[in-house]
Amino acid sequence: MKEKKAWKLNGFIALLAMIALIIGGIFVLSSGNSDEPHPAAILAFVVMMLAAFTLLTSLVVVHPNQARVVVFFGRYAGTIHESGFWMTIPFSSRKKISLRVRNFNSQRLKVNDAEGNPIEIGAVVVFRVVDTARASFDVDNYEEFVEIQSETAIRHIATQYAYDTFSEEPGVSLRSNTDEIAEQLMRELQARLEVAGVQILETRLSHLAYAPEIASAMLQRQQAMAIVASRQKVVEGAVGMVEMALRKLVENGIELDDERRAAMVNNLMVAIVSDRSATPVINTGTLYS
Repeated sequence: MKEKKAWKLNGFIALLAMIALIIGGIFVLSSGNSDEPHPAAILAFVVMMLAAFTLLTSLVVVHPNQARVVVFFGRYAGTIHESGFWMTIPFSSRKKISLRVRNFNSQRLKVNDAEGNPIEIGAVVVFRVVDTARASFDVDNYEEFVEIQSETAIRHIATQYAYDTFSEEPGVSLRSNTDEIAEQLMRELQARLEVAGVQILETRLSHLAYAPEIASAMLQRQQAMAIVASRQKVVEGAVGMVEMALRKLVENGIELDDERRAAMVNNLMVAIVSDRSATPVINTGTLYS
């Protein structure tokens, strides 16, 4: 099914013609000299009334961002996109199709990600109808079709990627790569909804979380990884500070033997890496006594 333009004419012309037919029919019926109208006048009156009724059935009003799909006795006759007051094919049905931009907010779907972890995911889909013929005749109900296909695509995307990547190797995840996931969801939805004459304008994840039964365990895992990562940064910084301190001592002409150097490194590392403030201890003796 392919969309085409329906035949139309300015509706006010048809309205004036209809009024003229009604007035003309009344004038013909009442213009006879006798008390009873002539059969020819009655016939002319009936013909004019039928013509006026035919024009009445052809009038249609199209609102902005709305289309009318014209069907004449089971045959698709075209679509009227222009807003206004129009005359089209008489005795035809005109189905309303909204061309406005719409939002579909999916429910929170519970699925398993690529690693088998149960997660909750939801998305917002922004769409509009661009082919009224397909939306009317190729699917039963295009709105329900968009909802079902959107949830199906969201489930399919969620099963292809992990919620988060815990390894050092870079990879695409649902939490860290929301733009890439949304773009892929948009492409898959557009391919699914092409048959319904629907254009996808934007897709965004509106909800993403672990399922309640594993949320606490995954939170502890994330906290542990954050602590390990922060400790690693602290150790790297401490090693750099110790190296700088030893280099400054050498530049200032202060030489330390291996044992004193090891003691200094140990003290500096403990003071810097420790998560508590260091307590200074004054050594009144020497390192060897």
